[in-house]
Amino acid sequence: MTVVLEVRGITKKYPGVVANDGIDLDLREGEIHCLLGENGAGKSTLMNIIYGLSSPDSGEIRLKGKPINLRSPKDAIELGIGMVHQHFMLIPVFTVTENIMLGAEEVRGMVLDRRKVSARVRELSKEYGLDVDPDARVEDLPVGAQQRVEIIKALYRNCQVLILDEPTAVLTPQETDELLVVLKGLIKKGVSVLFITHKLREVLEVADRITVMRGGRVVASAKPEESDEHSLAALMVGRDVTLTVEKTEAKPKDEVLVVKDLSVEGRHAGMDEVRSVSFSVRAGEILGIAGVQGNGQTELIEAITGLRRPGRGSVSLLGKDITAATSRALIEQGISHVPEDRHRHGLVLSYSIADNMVLCTYDKAPFATRGVMQDDAIAENARKAVKDFDVRTPGITTPASALSGGNQQKVIIARELGRPLKLLVVNQPTRGVDVGSIERIHKELVAVRDRGAAVLLVSAELDEILALSDRIAVMYRGQIVSTVAAGQVTRAQLGAWMAGSRAQSEGSTVEVTA
Repeated sequence: MTVVLEVRGITKKYPGVVANDGIDLDLREGEIHCLLGENGAGKSTLMNIIYGLSSPDSGEIRLKGKPINLRSPKDAIELGIGMVHQHFMLIPVFTVTENIMLGAEEVRGMVLDRRKVSARVRELSKEYGLDVDPDARVEDLPVGAQQRVEIIKALYRNCQVLILDEPTAVLTPQETDELLVVLKGLIKKGVSVLFITHKLREVLEVADRITVMRGGRVVASAKPEESDEHSLAALMVGRDVTLTVEKTEAKPKDEVLVVKDLSVEGRHAGMDEVRSVSFSVRAGEILGIAGVQGNGQTELIEAITGLRRPGRGSVSLLGKDITAATSRALIEQGISHVPEDRHRHGLVLSYSIADNMVLCTYDKAPFATRGVMQDDAIAENARKAVKDFDVRTPGITTPASALSGGNQQKVIIARELGRPLKLLVVNQPTRGVDVGSIERIHKELVAVRDRGAAVLLVSAELDEILALSDRIAVMYRGQIVSTVAAGQVTRAQLGAWMAGSRAQSEGSTVEVTA
């Protein structure tokens, strides 16, 4: 099989860290080569070098046997190399069509031919099952839809080498299955794919070859037919990893969060994204909300956490009405929130790790005394959190923007779990996080439950919902169509309900208690 892309001896250093240390890797024509590794292992750095976003300190890149010099992504695109990034490279105020045609503009005379590009976007959306409105503004789209725009953008450019950096991190299981089918179709046409993912099941399903990185180096190569999830996880982390969640039976007590008849308007006036939703979460239990991206989960959580005002209904915490409370007031009342969009709502990217760790408590002892911030206490807090949650960073003064996505998530988790809380709201807590960190985050969420707090979990990962939840609510088109005890439903049933089968067959909510 012909080698399409080669990297030889690629080394890249940043202050205090060697991101890539003499990396050798090749990609063959018409194959899917999966790259595995922990957060901070150097995978994204290597892909950014191949795509021209960064220059190596040493080493060589060859395309079809010839050395290439990539000064920018434009060079890579012209050579047939495309990339879907873990963090979106989209302009929020532009439409989907404008983002996709940016850098590859179609013109009719002296005017941009948006209509032609829009038609092509619709064709790609239909062909690959990627539901995207070409005329929508990117800033109005949920996270999952923005990721689909990135995928279409790469497909639009007809690249022959496609780099996917955690492309399924924001997709539901059904959407992921559809994407994997797309990838198999692409390689049959001669496209070669470099696929970065933390999801071991995906690797075993689609990979032709597997390379494992750890600490900036290639530490192992594996064949999918000779591997399993446990062996790959151990290679990634360098130790045995528990892939199942260990927890005792829940002992729920009084209701902590009560949501009654809540409706929340979307970004378009007069259209409710959440419609008459009612549920409760008790102390000492985890309620998981499952649903396909875009069925109202984002708006529901934003209304509960003070980021969006509901149109109707009420939200109460321990019997106190908090429907109109601000996010700051909710923090003061003991609500912690791990948001879906960590860049927009979870971090101040220009701030250091230390400062991000105290965003909710910077004005309280020991981090402030009579209105003056105490740098030593803030630094000590950050050092402890970085160690406890294994945040891979050169130091606590490193800006959050310099961390990998998984390490950014660990900073948020460490902050939100590091203070007394009555209710923990977590939206996609392990998105883009490696298997070792997922193990730790899951243990922490169970520990929060066992300490007597209420936990509201939203996740597109059905395995995560099934493993962590004591009760499961399924959202479809802005409504909760079923609530069941976790042990009374299968993965297949949940997937079907998420697609609307229960709502269509029964037409009403079904409540099953443990």
